[in-house]
Amino acid sequence: MPIVHPSYLVKVLNIHKRIIDQPKNRIAELLATLATDNDQIWPKEQWPAMRFKEGIQIGAKGGHGPIRYSVEKYAPDDIVQFRFSKPIGFKGIHKLELLELANGQTEIRHTIDMSTSGKGTWQWIFVIRSLHNALIEDGFDKLENHFSKVKKKSEWNFWVKILRNRLQK
Repeated sequence: MPIVHPSYLVKVLNIHKRIIDQPKNRIAELLATLATDNDQIWPKEQWPAMRFKEGIQIGAKGGHGPIRYSVEKYAPDDIVQFRFSKPIGFKGIHKLELLELANGQTEIRHTIDMSTSGKGTWQWIFVIRSLHNALIEDGFDKLENHFSKVKKKSEWNFWVKILRNRLQK
């Protein structure tokens, strides 16, 4: 196994997307609830809630759990984009986008586009990436289940179950 310098940089492009059988305006209504008490997207029932003191607006600072960020772009019908401020070693953005498709369908897409360095690299690789992937799929399930009689529940992998068990102690 090679020795890795602690300032090792990793480019991260992590994309999740799902097609929902609803027109974009219906999904946008739910996106507008993000980080509110009536949040219809974020899976706060199972994960730390997303919080912003001033609500989601450009420049607002907030986050979820130990992850901190500020709102960089916000167009309620299209996109909310955040810039990471913590953990240290995360440089970049994550965003939720709504893309109108044919036949009354909408694609919701979550993208992380960042570089990690130092401790942030190790945190991403061994802890945050797996937890993030599970959280986003849970959020997409919550959104899709809002419109569906057959409820989806994404299965957490073994590593996510171990991490959640360790972090809750």
